[in-house]
Formats: sequence, C-alpha cells, structure tokens
Amino acid sequence: MVAGIAPMLRRLVGEQIELRAPGSPDLGRIRADPSQIEQVLLNLAVNARDAMPAGGTLTIETANIELDDEYARTHTLVAPGSYVLLAVSDTGVGMDAPTMAHLFEPFFTTKAVGEGTGLGLATVYGIVAQSGGHVTAYSEPGHGSVFKVFLPRVAETVERHSPALAEPAASGAETILLVEDEDVVRSFVERVLSRLGYRVSTAQSGAEALALVADHPGPIDLLVTDVMLPGMVGREVSERLTALRPSLRTLFISGYTEDSIVHRGELDPGVSFLSKPFTPDALGHAVRAVLDGRQTQCPPGPAGRIRGL
Repeated sequence: MVAGIAPMLRRLVGEQIELRAPGSPDLGRIRADPSQIEQVLLNLAVNARDAMPAGGTLTIETANIELDDEYARTHTLVAPGSYVLLAVSDTGVGMDAPTMAHLFEPFFTTKAVGEGTGLGLATVYGIVAQSGGHVTAYSEPGHGSVFKVFLPRVAETVERHSPALAEPAASGAETILLVEDEDVVRSFVERVLSRLGYRVSTAQSGAEALALVADHPGPIDLLVTDVMLPGMVGREVSERLTALRPSLRTLFISGYTEDSIVHRGELDPGVSFLSKPFTPDALGHAVRAVLDGRQTQCPPGPAGRIRGL
C-alpha cells in the first residue's frame, strides 16, 4: 500500500521535498481498513510537508517489530507482542516539549488561523486506536520529527471479498462543488469523486466558492462542504449558494459527529451529513444518494462514517 500511494504523496509534498519509501520484505499482516491506513499516511505526510517549508526529506519505513514487557510498562496503552511498524519521519523544524504534550488533541494546531483545523493528528490517533494499535512521536526543535505507528500482527490470511458483495459506489456525471479548507481532505475527496466520473470543482473557503459559482455558466448539481470553514461556515455557504442555484443539493461533512454539530447549532436536524473520517465507498454512496434524492441523513456508523480523514 505504501508503494501504491507513494506517487500521489510525491505530488502532494512537492518537488522541494525528497520522498524515500524503501519498503521492507516479509512484513506481517495486520487487520485494518486500507483506506484508513491510507489516510494515516496522507495526514502524516501533510504534517511532515508543513514542517519543511524550505524542503527536506520525508521517509516512510516499515518493519516487523516486537514490543516487550518493558516497553509496555512505560507505555500504558499498549500491550507487549508482535507488531508491524509504520514510521514517518521528516527533517523539518521539529517540535518542543509543550507542543508534543498536546500533539494528538483534537483542534490543537500550531498553524495560523485558517490554515488548519487541528484534526489531522487526532484523526491519526483515532484510526490507529480503532485498529488496536499504538502511535508515538519523537521530536526536537531543529532536528525533525518521527511518528511511529505500531499495528498488531495477525496470523489470519488476507480476506478476499466477492465483488458481488462489495457494493461499490455508483458512478455519475454530475457537477460537484467541493468546499474544504484542509488540503489533504480536499485532495482525497476530489480524487475519489473524479474516479467515479463526476466533474469536480474545488474551493478552500466560502468566499472562493461564491466567486467560483458566479463565474460558472453551467449547472452545479451538488455542494459538498465542510461544516467548519474559516470566515464563512458551511451552513451559510449552502444557504447563499442555494439562493443563487435553487436546485442545488448539499452534503455536509465534518470531523464532528452529527449530534454534536446539531447540538452546537451549526446544522439543522435531518440534513445530509457524513462524519469524518470516511471510506471512499461511504463517500460515493452518500453523494449518489443525495443526488438521487433518496437520502436526507447519513447516519454515523461503519457504513456511513469516514474512517480515515
């Protein structure tokens, strides 16, 4: 999977950063959702890229590893045993101890206002925990950072699902406007929808979306927007665009759960909603259902929750 995603990561991090992914033979198997682990890699790669504004080296390594009783005693949330290690390191600016203490907390970010939500590393932590694993980080100012993901090795064979039972998302040819301020999420959603045949235009903010629609002569069938955006929240973006295009449908996405978003007053009950992180299939099914008018609400859970952003 690392080898498969490496070309996209090279485009994502830019030419000023060297990506090294040497690979490792005879890796053990893990039990995890591939799209979730892909999102772990995407989030860690973006985090590393942002730590190297002047360029540097991003290294992705994998290995079989044993965590012993001594390690478990000093890391209370991990059990001793056999693991597969996924390590992502950079040669960037590094982090100090106060930053490290809050690293995996939701909404904690060292980026400027509007440049990040602080959900990337919290999402990494959540995905790894769901997979029964453990994630650590080590960094010093001026000496780069390394994130180590430990995923339990399993003896089972790789599961093969029948294509007839996989229920892949249906394709489409409609025009979709995606409004998302997080680069990694925007890239992921655009890539998934484009592969399904949709024509996708993207914007990083509500103001950019309004300008894009004003200059777009053709139809726009669906708005996919993050709920929490800098400057103009998702609900206002939807309301203003719907006033311009009354037939426009909206699918909201957010790192919050639907209940918390409604409770905060950011959305009304019953809107079409998909909670991050989600799988490509979950996104494809939700988009198709909203476009077809078959769905007003995407319930949280394994089939309707993005499990990886």
